[in-house]
Amino acid sequence: MTIPFKTIRSRAEKRKGGAKALQALLPPKPEAKALARLGDDRALAEMTRRVFSAGFAWSVIEAKWAGFEQAFLKFEPGRLSLEPDEFWDALIKDARIVRNGAKIMSVRANASFVREVAKEHGSFGKWLAKWPSSDQIGLLELLAKRGSRLGGNTGQMLLRFLGWDGFVTSKDVVACLRDSGLDVAEAITSKRDLAKVQAQFNAWAEETGLPYTHLSRICGMSIGENYGTDTLARFVDGEA
Repeated sequence: MTIPFKTIRSRAEKRKGGAKALQALLPPKPEAKALARLGDDRALAEMTRRVFSAGFAWSVIEAKWAGFEQAFLKFEPGRLSLEPDEFWDALIKDARIVRNGAKIMSVRANASFVREVAKEHGSFGKWLAKWPSSDQIGLLELLAKRGSRLGGNTGQMLLRFLGWDGFVTSKDVVACLRDSGLDVAEAITSKRDLAKVQAQFNAWAEETGLPYTHLSRICGMSIGENYGTDTLARFVDGEA
Protein backbone atom coordinates (compact mmCIF):
# COMPACT_ATOMS: atom_id res chain seq x y z
CA MET A 1 0.00 0.00 0.00
CA THR A 2 1.58 3.24 -1.12
CA ILE A 3 1.14 6.62 0.54
CA PRO A 4 -1.23 9.21 -1.00
CA PHE A 5 0.33 11.73 -3.35
CA LYS A 6 -0.67 14.65 -1.13
CA THR A 7 1.96 13.46 1.35
CA ILE A 8 4.63 13.51 -1.35
CA ARG A 9 3.54 16.94 -2.56
CA SER A 10 3.56 18.32 0.97
CA ARG A 11 7.13 17.12 1.43
CA ALA A 12 8.17 18.71 -1.88
CA GLU A 13 6.54 22.00 -0.91
CA LYS A 14 8.46 22.10 2.37
CA ARG A 15 11.73 21.40 0.56
CA LYS A 16 11.15 24.09 -2.06
CA GLY A 17 9.81 26.86 0.14
CA GLY A 18 6.06 26.46 -0.13
CA ALA A 19 3.29 25.66 -2.58
CA LYS A 20 3.89 28.70 -4.82
CA ALA A 21 7.62 28.06 -4.99
CA LEU A 22 7.06 24.44 -5.98
CA GLN A 23 4.49 25.41 -8.60
CA ALA A 24 6.97 27.84 -10.14
CA LEU A 25 9.41 24.96 -10.70
CA LEU A 26 6.91 22.94 -12.72
CA PRO A 27 6.87 23.10 -16.53
CA PRO A 28 3.76 24.18 -18.43
CA LYS A 29 1.06 21.54 -18.64
CA PRO A 30 1.59 19.45 -21.80
CA GLU A 31 -0.92 20.21 -24.54
CA ALA A 32 -1.98 17.52 -26.99
CA LYS A 33 -2.98 20.14 -29.58
CA ALA A 34 0.50 21.63 -29.58
CA LEU A 35 2.05 18.17 -29.93
CA ALA A 36 -0.26 17.39 -32.84
CA ARG A 37 1.10 20.44 -34.68
CA LEU A 38 4.70 19.28 -34.31
CA GLY A 39 6.55 18.98 -37.62
CA ASP A 40 8.03 15.63 -38.50
CA ASP A 41 11.41 17.31 -38.95
CA ARG A 42 11.30 18.54 -35.35
CA ALA A 43 10.33 15.09 -34.10
CA LEU A 44 13.34 13.58 -35.88
CA ALA A 45 15.58 16.40 -34.65
CA GLU A 46 14.61 15.72 -31.04
CA MET A 47 15.14 11.99 -31.51
CA THR A 48 18.64 12.75 -32.77
CA ARG A 49 19.36 15.16 -29.92
CA ARG A 50 18.33 12.59 -27.32
CA VAL A 51 20.22 9.73 -28.97
CA PHE A 52 23.45 11.75 -29.20
CA SER A 53 23.00 13.13 -25.67
CA ALA A 54 22.67 9.65 -24.15
CA GLY A 55 25.86 8.87 -22.24
CA PHE A 56 27.44 12.12 -23.46
CA ALA A 57 27.78 15.68 -22.19
CA TRP A 58 24.59 17.50 -23.19
CA SER A 59 26.49 20.78 -23.35
CA VAL A 60 28.68 19.47 -26.18
CA ILE A 61 25.65 18.43 -28.23
CA GLU A 62 23.98 21.80 -27.65
CA ALA A 63 27.12 23.68 -28.65
CA LYS A 64 27.29 21.74 -31.92
CA TRP A 65 23.57 21.72 -32.63
CA ALA A 66 23.64 24.25 -35.48
CA GLY A 67 26.11 21.94 -37.19
CA PHE A 68 23.82 18.97 -36.65
CA GLU A 69 20.97 20.86 -38.32
CA GLN A 70 23.16 21.58 -41.35
CA ALA A 71 24.73 18.15 -41.61
CA PHE A 72 21.42 16.32 -41.35
CA LEU A 73 19.59 18.56 -43.86
CA LYS A 74 17.41 20.19 -41.20
CA PHE A 75 16.11 16.73 -40.32
CA GLU A 76 13.61 16.48 -43.14
CA PRO A 77 12.70 12.75 -43.03
CA GLY A 78 11.84 12.56 -46.73
CA ARG A 79 15.15 14.02 -47.89
CA LEU A 80 17.22 11.94 -45.50
CA SER A 81 15.45 8.73 -46.48
CA LEU A 82 16.55 9.26 -50.10
CA GLU A 83 20.21 9.95 -49.37
CA PRO A 84 22.62 7.24 -50.61
CA ASP A 85 25.15 5.35 -48.53
CA GLU A 86 27.86 7.82 -49.53
CA PHE A 87 26.04 10.64 -47.74
CA TRP A 88 25.99 8.72 -44.47
CA ASP A 89 29.58 7.51 -44.84
CA ALA A 90 30.72 11.12 -45.22
CA LEU A 91 29.01 12.14 -41.98
CA ILE A 92 31.32 9.89 -40.00
CA LYS A 93 34.12 12.33 -40.91
CA ASP A 94 32.02 15.50 -40.53
CA ALA A 95 33.44 17.76 -37.81
CA ARG A 96 30.16 19.66 -37.53
CA ILE A 97 28.69 16.79 -35.52
CA VAL A 98 29.77 14.20 -32.97
CA ARG A 99 31.24 11.47 -35.16
CA ASN A 100 29.72 8.34 -33.67
CA GLY A 101 28.97 5.92 -36.48
CA ALA A 102 26.22 3.94 -34.75
CA LYS A 103 24.38 7.07 -33.63
CA ILE A 104 24.71 8.66 -37.08
CA MET A 105 23.11 5.60 -38.67
CA SER A 106 20.30 5.75 -36.12
CA VAL A 107 19.24 9.03 -37.74
CA ARG A 108 18.79 7.21 -41.05
CA ALA A 109 16.69 4.50 -39.42
CA ASN A 110 14.65 6.99 -37.40
CA ALA A 111 13.94 9.09 -40.49
CA SER A 112 12.25 6.03 -41.97
CA PHE A 113 10.44 5.39 -38.70
CA VAL A 114 9.05 8.93 -38.60
CA ARG A 115 7.97 8.69 -42.25
CA GLU A 116 6.19 5.39 -41.64
CA VAL A 117 4.29 6.72 -38.64
CA ALA A 118 3.40 9.94 -40.47
CA LYS A 119 2.07 7.95 -43.40
CA GLU A 120 -0.11 5.92 -41.04
CA HIS A 121 -1.36 8.78 -38.84
CA GLY A 122 -0.89 12.06 -40.69
CA SER A 123 2.20 13.09 -38.73
CA PHE A 124 4.39 11.79 -35.95
CA GLY A 125 3.05 14.46 -33.60
CA LYS A 126 -0.58 13.57 -34.29
CA TRP A 127 0.19 9.96 -33.49
CA LEU A 128 1.87 10.85 -30.20
CA ALA A 129 -0.91 13.26 -29.22
CA LYS A 130 -3.46 10.44 -29.36
CA TRP A 131 -1.44 7.99 -27.26
CA PRO A 132 -2.77 7.91 -23.66
CA SER A 133 -0.43 8.71 -20.77
CA SER A 134 -1.93 5.76 -18.93
CA ASP A 135 -0.02 3.48 -21.33
CA GLN A 136 3.41 5.06 -21.45
CA ILE A 137 5.09 1.68 -21.15
CA GLY A 138 3.33 0.54 -24.33
CA LEU A 139 4.59 3.62 -26.14
CA LEU A 140 8.12 3.13 -24.84
CA GLU A 141 8.07 -0.48 -26.01
CA LEU A 142 6.99 0.62 -29.48
CA LEU A 143 9.69 3.32 -29.67
CA ALA A 144 12.32 0.75 -28.72
CA LYS A 145 11.02 -1.77 -31.26
CA ARG A 146 10.39 0.45 -34.30
CA GLY A 147 12.89 3.22 -33.65
CA SER A 148 16.66 3.07 -33.40
CA ARG A 149 18.39 3.58 -30.03
CA LEU A 150 15.16 4.92 -28.52
CA GLY A 151 14.83 2.40 -25.72
CA GLY A 152 15.17 2.90 -21.98
CA ASN A 153 15.76 6.36 -20.56
CA THR A 154 16.36 7.81 -24.04
CA GLY A 155 12.75 7.07 -24.98
CA GLN A 156 11.46 8.64 -21.77
CA MET A 157 13.52 11.77 -22.30
CA LEU A 158 12.44 11.99 -25.92
CA LEU A 159 8.79 12.00 -24.91
CA ARG A 160 9.38 14.65 -22.26
CA PHE A 161 11.29 16.98 -24.56
CA LEU A 162 8.69 16.57 -27.29
CA GLY A 163 6.03 17.71 -24.83
CA TRP A 164 4.23 14.40 -24.36
CA ASP A 165 2.73 13.97 -20.90
CA GLY A 166 4.67 11.24 -19.13
CA PHE A 167 6.98 10.26 -16.30
CA VAL A 168 10.75 9.82 -16.20
CA THR A 169 12.27 7.13 -13.99
CA SER A 170 15.21 9.24 -12.84
CA LYS A 171 17.15 8.32 -9.72
CA ASP A 172 15.12 10.67 -7.52
CA VAL A 173 11.76 9.65 -8.99
CA VAL A 174 12.54 5.99 -8.36
CA ALA A 175 13.68 6.83 -4.82
CA CYS A 176 10.35 8.60 -4.29
CA LEU A 177 8.40 5.61 -5.61
CA ARG A 178 10.30 3.20 -3.39
CA ASP A 179 9.90 5.49 -0.38
CA SER A 180 6.17 5.63 -1.03
CA GLY A 181 5.99 1.85 -0.68
CA LEU A 182 6.26 0.64 -4.28
CA ASP A 183 8.21 -2.62 -4.54
CA VAL A 184 10.58 -1.90 -7.45
CA ALA A 185 14.33 -2.06 -8.02
CA GLU A 186 16.58 0.98 -7.61
CA ALA A 187 17.03 1.02 -11.39
CA ILE A 188 13.87 0.47 -13.42
CA THR A 189 14.75 -1.86 -16.29
CA SER A 190 12.35 -4.81 -16.17
CA LYS A 191 8.88 -4.88 -17.74
CA ARG A 192 7.54 -5.94 -14.35
CA ASP A 193 8.86 -2.85 -12.60
CA LEU A 194 7.81 -0.55 -15.44
CA ALA A 195 4.29 -1.92 -15.18
CA LYS A 196 4.28 -1.19 -11.46
CA VAL A 197 5.52 2.35 -12.03
CA GLN A 198 2.85 2.93 -14.68
CA ALA A 199 0.11 1.64 -12.39
CA GLN A 200 1.30 3.93 -9.59
CA PHE A 201 1.35 7.02 -11.77
CA ASN A 202 -2.06 6.09 -13.13
CA ALA A 203 -3.38 5.90 -9.57
CA TRP A 204 -1.80 9.24 -8.63
CA ALA A 205 -3.19 10.88 -11.77
CA GLU A 206 -6.66 9.67 -10.85
CA GLU A 207 -6.18 10.82 -7.26
CA THR A 208 -4.93 14.31 -8.07
CA GLY A 209 -5.99 15.19 -11.61
CA LEU A 210 -2.42 16.38 -12.24
CA PRO A 211 -0.58 15.72 -15.51
CA TYR A 212 1.95 12.91 -15.36
CA THR A 213 4.80 15.32 -16.04
CA HIS A 214 3.94 17.28 -12.89
CA LEU A 215 3.52 14.12 -10.84
CA SER A 216 6.96 12.99 -11.96
CA ARG A 217 8.63 16.33 -11.26
CA ILE A 218 7.01 16.74 -7.84
CA CYS A 219 7.94 13.17 -6.94
CA GLY A 220 11.57 13.80 -7.89
CA MET A 221 11.74 17.07 -5.95
CA SER A 222 10.34 15.48 -2.81
CA ILE A 223 13.41 13.39 -2.03
CA GLY A 224 17.16 13.14 -2.50
CA GLU A 225 19.46 16.12 -2.85
CA ASN A 226 17.52 19.37 -2.57
CA TYR A 227 18.78 21.13 -5.68
CA GLY A 228 18.50 24.89 -5.97
CA THR A 229 16.43 26.66 -8.62
CA ASP A 230 19.42 27.31 -10.91
CA THR A 231 20.49 23.68 -10.87
CA LEU A 232 16.97 22.48 -11.58
CA ALA A 233 16.76 24.86 -14.52
CA ARG A 234 19.92 23.35 -15.99
CA PHE A 235 18.32 19.94 -15.88
CA VAL A 236 15.76 21.19 -18.43
CA ASP A 237 13.19 18.66 -17.26
CA GLY A 238 15.73 15.89 -17.19
CA GLU A 239 16.44 14.70 -13.69
CA ALA A 240 13.40 15.54 -11.59
